[in-house]
Amino acid sequence: MDLTRRHGIFLVILHLAGDTLGMASDRKPNFVLMIADDLGIGDIGCYGNDTIRTPNIDRLASDGVKLTQHIAAAPLCTPSRAAFMTGRYALRSGMDSCGGDRVIKWLGAPGGLPPNETTFASILQKQGYSTGFIGKWHLGLNCESLNDFCHHPLSHGFDYFYGAPFTLINECQPGGLLEMDVAYRAQLTLLTQLMALAVMTLAIVRYSNMLTIHRNVIVYSALFTILFFITWYLKYGFLQYWNCIIMRNHEIIEQPMKVERTASQMVREVQQFINRNTKAPFLLIVSFLHVHTPLVTTKAFTGKSKHGLYGDNVEEMDFMVGSVVNAIDNNGLKNNTIIYFASDHGGHLEVKDGKFQIGGWNGMYRGGKGMAGWEGGIRVPGIFRWPGIIPSNEIIEEPTSLMDIYPTVVYLGGGDLPKDRIIDGRNLMPLLTKSTRHSEHEFLFHYCGIHLHAVRWHEKESGAIWKAHFVTPVFSPEDAVGCYNILICACEGDNVLHHDPPLLFELSADPSESNPLDPYVDPQYMIVLDRINMAVTEHQKTIGVVPLQFSFLNNLWRPWLQPCCGTFPFCWCDKEDSNVSGIL
Repeated sequence: MDLTRRHGIFLVILHLAGDTLGMASDRKPNFVLMIADDLGIGDIGCYGNDTIRTPNIDRLASDGVKLTQHIAAAPLCTPSRAAFMTGRYALRSGMDSCGGDRVIKWLGAPGGLPPNETTFASILQKQGYSTGFIGKWHLGLNCESLNDFCHHPLSHGFDYFYGAPFTLINECQPGGLLEMDVAYRAQLTLLTQLMALAVMTLAIVRYSNMLTIHRNVIVYSALFTILFFITWYLKYGFLQYWNCIIMRNHEIIEQPMKVERTASQMVREVQQFINRNTKAPFLLIVSFLHVHTPLVTTKAFTGKSKHGLYGDNVEEMDFMVGSVVNAIDNNGLKNNTIIYFASDHGGHLEVKDGKFQIGGWNGMYRGGKGMAGWEGGIRVPGIFRWPGIIPSNEIIEEPTSLMDIYPTVVYLGGGDLPKDRIIDGRNLMPLLTKSTRHSEHEFLFHYCGIHLHAVRWHEKESGAIWKAHFVTPVFSPEDAVGCYNILICACEGDNVLHHDPPLLFELSADPSESNPLDPYVDPQYMIVLDRINMAVTEHQKTIGVVPLQFSFLNNLWRPWLQPCCGTFPFCWCDKEDSNVSGIL
């Protein structure tokens, strides 16, 4: 954006603000960005749910702007969060996969958000902002050594970090259903067998006097150690101790994390961070562990909703949102703080407890978590509040993206966008302040891993929004709405359908994607598809080759990278003040 246009928008903002900012206009705005985990757009009252109670989120919408076409750049946690933090499609930074795992699976693996990526936090940090991240990170930890912290939040522009560097998995809750243990048991069993074969082979070689004793001692010790730890994992399941931890900055303070008190601790940390930074501009990201399974919910909210444990968990998160907003308002920061709330992607359809589905609801939209093309996997809530600057009780139906937060925050924080890379997000302020009618996004590209599954075109002349599906997941059973034969829909292989000609929907008239246009009858089909194909060709020219962070080796657990509070593998500590349960 050129200087003249930037100056003009600032004048518009100040005019809209009037006297409401008072003395606050002398300082840069604060940012509080809240991201839910696995929350379906249909789970919130202001987006149509009339049974789950979300008064605090609904109040944010009535006091600000609600986006109805807010789109995640990826349908899974890690790539979506990478795109959010960098303003770029995840595959540009290697934060997506060409097969297999599509998220970071181990804290002790070297993959993660590359050190050469520039987050909006690092830009605001240089503009004098105090920057904090509280909650779920899930963008990696170490690269080559246990304490290099190359992927850590403090290496990506944050002054303060409190939370889970990984994510919630069922194993984090004592007695919970097995998740990763089941998924990786066969893989680790095979690895154990290969190790045993290698040990036997080396033993034969040793007794044939083909290696020196000194060399054998080193090789034997290494192999037996690895074999021992893998066997120990298979028998006792140490994932709870290895992946489920809480850190404050670089220090492990809980291993394993005490999931029953994490929500209260997060609320306390948010309140303390805001209290410490009332005199200077700050950026705070609150990344909820809610509503990811195992749906850990405190007693105060258990059994209180009409939708079982999932509804309880949503309502508890809404209470946490209210606590964050109250911390802003009670400190007199309301008029100078931009509050944003969204979800990282759609609700998880396939997750069950026995016969009961315990994931989110995506309203009228087809599909869910893991599905990059169908709306249910990528259309998420998006709410902004900034009194006096952004109008209240406003609805914007233009296509927007989680990637748009990056240029919006950088612009308002007084920074400059990087000139050495493509930024896919667009500044939202002209749209939010009603100084323009249309989003700057003409096309949005929907990736599943590194595979382009669908493309959205906003035809601004007519107002129509089209979406072409080149690849869709195979639902099981065929009349289902998800891939119930596996936990997450696949991106490639026998688990997807390739459409030739592509499926084409007019989302503005058919948001549930129920009635594709007939390519042989509808005269608009080829006109629209030709325009989309041209955009795909131009877009693909901008995609470079970068190291994939979720390749087999980069997502493979390595004992020497495993964070451990104590003596590995006996990783245990509790350095946290446990007297916080009264907050929730």
